[in-house]
Amino acid sequence: MTDMMNRRRALQVAGAAAATALAGGLPKRAHAADLELVKPGVLTVAYNGDMPGTSAKDGKLIGLDGEIMQWVGEQLGLTVEPVLMEWAAEIESVKSRRVDAMHGMMGWNEPRTKVINITDPIYYGGANITQKKSNNWSTIKDLEGKTIATIQGFGWIDQLKAIPNTELKLYETSDAAMRDMLAGRIDGLFADPPLVQYTISQNPDWDIHAVPINQEFDPKYSTITGKYNIVFGLSKEAPNLLAAVNAKIAEAWAGCLNRKTAAKYGLGDLSWFEPGAVNERAGKDRPADWKQPVLTDACKA
Repeated sequence: MTDMMNRRRALQVAGAAAATALAGGLPKRAHAADLELVKPGVLTVAYNGDMPGTSAKDGKLIGLDGEIMQWVGEQLGLTVEPVLMEWAAEIESVKSRRVDAMHGMMGWNEPRTKVINITDPIYYGGANITQKKSNNWSTIKDLEGKTIATIQGFGWIDQLKAIPNTELKLYETSDAAMRDMLAGRIDGLFADPPLVQYTISQNPDWDIHAVPINQEFDPKYSTITGKYNIVFGLSKEAPNLLAAVNAKIAEAWAGCLNRKTAAKYGLGDLSWFEPGAVNERAGKDRPADWKQPVLTDACKA
């Protein structure tokens, strides 16, 4: 396995966002003293160590999502404290106020809005099917009759379960799922697209590739057939923190920080910063007229 995977086992990214800083009439900015933090002056952040999204080095968060989270915390005048845990434990840790925030290539979905506050996006993702190079599956129908897999706690589990005539396996970690993919114990894997792209680029001899879903948006399979927001998760008890983080995310979009950071990890392509045609958050956890943030023309050069 890659060094990234070994490190993980050992320890285990203006546009329209500025106006979106918040649903529900929350304040657009907040002073550090007003932020609802688990520890005063400290932003405690859960991460699972899956690169290129998150890891930690010398006490600071790294990775695409990690560097942006680190920057947000420092911009708010806070000390950022990384807390390593498995992905499946992160939401509960935010809910129970053991940490202030969670992150790591996390996609928005409506059920999550019922239990945590979700920030504006830092970039966008779309589902890929990781599979052997001898296959080229790119639609929901292609998966019928196959054994597919994803990671416990991932937002598309319910929709994967709804695919007819498939067996769905859930793994605690992306590492374990990838090992079973390489061993032929699963046919198709739904993992974080940035992680998969990064891992395959580091292991060109592996006989696998990731094929994007290529079919029209289907509401029944919205998280699989559409592009989704990559976000941070915060406590429902921290509206001021949500407002403050969203204001910094708007600055990241306006100043190209998200794209510049992504480029460091091989993800600078514009597709990571272009929202899908369907805006699923408008009228749900955002106002009906909310627009998904996009890069300025200067950031696209």
